[in-house]
Amino acid sequence: MEYRTLGSTGTVVSAQCLGTMTFGKESSEEASHAQLDRFVERGGNFIDTADVYSRGVSEEIIGRWLAARPGTRDQVVIATKGRFPMGERPNDAGLTRTHLSRALDASLRRLGVESVDLYQAHAWDPLTPIEETLGFFDDAVRAGKIRYAGVSNFLGWQLQKASLLARFHRRAPIVTLQPQYNLLTRDIEFELVDVCRNENIGILPWSPLAGGWLTGKYRRDQSPTGATRLGEDPRRGMEAYAPRNAQERTWQVIETLRQVAEGRGVSLSQVALAWVADRPAVTSVILGARTLEQLDDNLAAADLHLSEKETAQLDEASSPVVSDYPYGVPGVQQRSRSLDPAD
Repeated sequence: MEYRTLGSTGTVVSAQCLGTMTFGKESSEEASHAQLDRFVERGGNFIDTADVYSRGVSEEIIGRWLAARPGTRDQVVIATKGRFPMGERPNDAGLTRTHLSRALDASLRRLGVESVDLYQAHAWDPLTPIEETLGFFDDAVRAGKIRYAGVSNFLGWQLQKASLLARFHRRAPIVTLQPQYNLLTRDIEFELVDVCRNENIGILPWSPLAGGWLTGKYRRDQSPTGATRLGEDPRRGMEAYAPRNAQERTWQVIETLRQVAEGRGVSLSQVALAWVADRPAVTSVILGARTLEQLDDNLAAADLHLSEKETAQLDEASSPVVSDYPYGVPGVQQRSRSLDPAD
């Protein structure tokens, strides 16, 4: 297992992070504890959860795992998130001081810890001034309840604003961004990656296998079946399957993945994980396994690095669709002309 620093901090985390959204829903407590044990055995030390994962059950499962293994808390870096409703009252959601203070205390109780290493805003809140959220983060750091602050699912301008305001007001900095990022979803490369590189913010990609698509288990023009997230719920399955099935780019990516994987003698999943792990500004890739077998396959990618040729093949096959303006070539040319000293 490789290790990297968490954004601009000196805290060291494994390049793979164990995501726990399946805990208490798709994975039983016994299966969840087995995943946690295997992850730590293989050198992993970074665990990510959220209060809304199974409505708090995921955090409780992690808490009981920690309690049954004295000394383990000091070996792992724990991240959780708050923002979404955990109740029915008006203030049971959002990035306000009112909600986040209650949400954080509840997460600490479920986890059975005095502090978490990384506390993240789970999504932008248009009703709450970001200054209020940043103030809460800073106070929580000073109170010893959290060590670092991060965000998830922010847009480029939202992340840049939060980062600059934190610096201007000398608040605890934003050290991580948790976005969706994989070979089929590369939109963060338009702006967010540049913001993260400029502000020294570490990227923690979620859904690196695109909900299972990059494992190669789905077939073209064949409805999902069996024990998969799309196969177990036919209606939801078709709603999620049809749009991606209709895109030629989807099958180009999967075929290129297959070629690289066969050349390496590894699974498609491992190649997809290796690709995203070595993207600019990526700190740790969040794994989302339902079973121990899936986790083992994912962990096998921990030390896998693709060649420049293999990376270029995947980059070309997965190249995101870009409009001409403002991200396309004409936009770049226009900017270049405007900066020409001869103009």
